[in-house]
Amino acid sequence: MNVATNITGRLTPALRTADLRLAAWLARRSVTVLRISFGLTFLGFGVLKFFPGLSPAEPLAAQTLHILTLGLIQDRIALVGVASLESAIGILLLSGRLLRLALALLALEMIGILSPLVLLPTVMFRGLVEPTLEGQYVLKDIVVAAAGLVVAAQALGDRMVVVKARSQ
Repeated sequence: MNVATNITGRLTPALRTADLRLAAWLARRSVTVLRISFGLTFLGFGVLKFFPGLSPAEPLAAQTLHILTLGLIQDRIALVGVASLESAIGILLLSGRLLRLALALLALEMIGILSPLVLLPTVMFRGLVEPTLEGQYVLKDIVVAAAGLVVAAQALGDRMVVVKARSQ
């Protein structure tokens, strides 16, 4: 018999208590941890874009911005705009202040981040289903968008709660 479970496969009372305590801690803290790590990521990637050649995403961002702005805004100016936007999102997420503004800016940013999937399919994929390195870089941003939804749910008032199941 496993120490963690009894013969029926259910958690022992001590582990069930520990399980509930962990679930309660996660319910209280995990979205904050997500928000802060999200903010650090956006701030870090945003700051890189202020310095030409430091961001590995710079060529893809420049190409995408050129298409989105119809070539009316110089690449460097557009990249500084994106750097400013990403840095502002990061700072707002880190501070926990003006989260609705941060999330609105994030929604705008996600349009730009994911747009290469539509605007640059030959850069994103080889053939129908084989993503290039750039494609993989953009596709992982679907997880970023999902993380944004979780942070948004909490910012708009939703809370995680621990439901004590009868048995597990």
